[in-house]
Amino acid sequence: MKPEHLARLRDKFWRLNNLYWITDKRGKPVRFRMTPEQLAYFEGMHTRNIILKARQLGFTTLVCIVQLDAALFEGAKCALIAHTLNDAKRLFREKIKYAYDRLPAEIRAANPASNDAAGELVFRKGGSLYVSTSFRGGTLRYLHVSEFGKICAKYPDKAREIVTGAFEAVSTDCFTTIESTAEGRAGYFYDYCQAAEKAALSGATLSQLSWKFFFFSWWMNPQYAIDPVEQLPQRLLDYFAELEGKHSLKLNPRQKAWYYAKEKTLGADMKREYPSIPAEAFQQSVEGAYYAKQFADLYARRRIGELPDNSHQPVYTFWDIGVGDSTAIWFLRIVGGEFHIIDYYENSGEGLRHYMKVLKDKGYTYAKHWAPHDIDNREFANDGKTRRQLAREGYEIDGSKYSLIFNVVPKLGIAEGIELVREILPRCAFDSAKCEEGLSHLESYRKEWDAKRGCWKDNPLHDFTSHGADGFRYLAVAMSRRKPAKNIKLGFSY
Repeated sequence: MKPEHLARLRDKFWRLNNLYWITDKRGKPVRFRMTPEQLAYFEGMHTRNIILKARQLGFTTLVCIVQLDAALFEGAKCALIAHTLNDAKRLFREKIKYAYDRLPAEIRAANPASNDAAGELVFRKGGSLYVSTSFRGGTLRYLHVSEFGKICAKYPDKAREIVTGAFEAVSTDCFTTIESTAEGRAGYFYDYCQAAEKAALSGATLSQLSWKFFFFSWWMNPQYAIDPVEQLPQRLLDYFAELEGKHSLKLNPRQKAWYYAKEKTLGADMKREYPSIPAEAFQQSVEGAYYAKQFADLYARRRIGELPDNSHQPVYTFWDIGVGDSTAIWFLRIVGGEFHIIDYYENSGEGLRHYMKVLKDKGYTYAKHWAPHDIDNREFANDGKTRRQLAREGYEIDGSKYSLIFNVVPKLGIAEGIELVREILPRCAFDSAKCEEGLSHLESYRKEWDAKRGCWKDNPLHDFTSHGADGFRYLAVAMSRRKPAKNIKLGFSY
């Protein structure tokens, strides 16, 4: 090989943008060149990276090329974790093997690969690249997890295995990247995004183990634009005006036309698949979520935010009581024909006295307290008394007696209760700050995923969202008999 060629091969950036072949969206072979979004990530890469993005921006392709290059020229051990086994096989075949097989013959001859039939390339000089749905054991220099949001939503056990297994295989000074479109406000991906975005906004110094936040929106891609052929509806004109006014995001007519056309196909999933700002990505709940449509409407009508001051109104509480498990409490005021959800509290490993003290400390004036029928279960540790009896008798709290009288929510099947929640949500408004945890649980409450059949089951998934969702279901059952007051217009302004 000529000296000038060897010099170029020592330049990683040149290799990445000149050496590898991929297929474009039309299936045509093209030489890989980084897009502006890909370049921004590549130049800003940290040891721990999290990418929240719109669809079809090519980050998985970029990572496949980066890892192949590192395995070939740096002797690095790399792994790519895909959402499903079919995705893993496709990425290995269409991205990695495709690019490797089209390298110059002299490069492949200098560092030949083996084991390519098993989703892994092992190179003679020590580098390797493994593609599957999980990784455990060994050490890695590069790890990439594709569509981690979907993994967290559909396969929470797999997500936990990735966090406790694959992440631990990457040493502190090596590189981990997780990327995904959003999939509801639940799981590791949401939590990591929130923490990383707050750190980015505050300008916090990142440690090697801190996640660095990258957000790449649809409007950053010049391909997402078409010539206008029809007038935009008023709701989108208002939406684009809000983006410009609040976020200084000015879109041209061709971008707006593309957005409108794309929205016609995706409907309520548009903001999840093509968010304009990071917060939008998580406004849409996960696939299989019971209340996705209702929450999309609540966000559109701005009924999740800062509530008007109605402190003169009494407060109703609705409990899901756990024994050795979480207890969740929703706090509600009835304002005209509306239900204002003003607060939420959840904890675990605490007794009834703890939750009664929480209510006392909040200082609200209470009207009624509602709990499910198991409030009447007897407890052997308390002389066979029920929790309803214990609450009525009260506890000594801060030097005075404090007691609660519970009403029992009518017993109703889970499916019927879910329908009542769907009916009552349009009449609700939420305090976004005080109800943040409860909102996250309620939005993410979803059906259980059947991995073998590849479909959603009819029953809810029992996970950390269940207690908040069950408590709100009791709220809906108890309040379902209250009809909206006549001539009440739902809505408020901030």
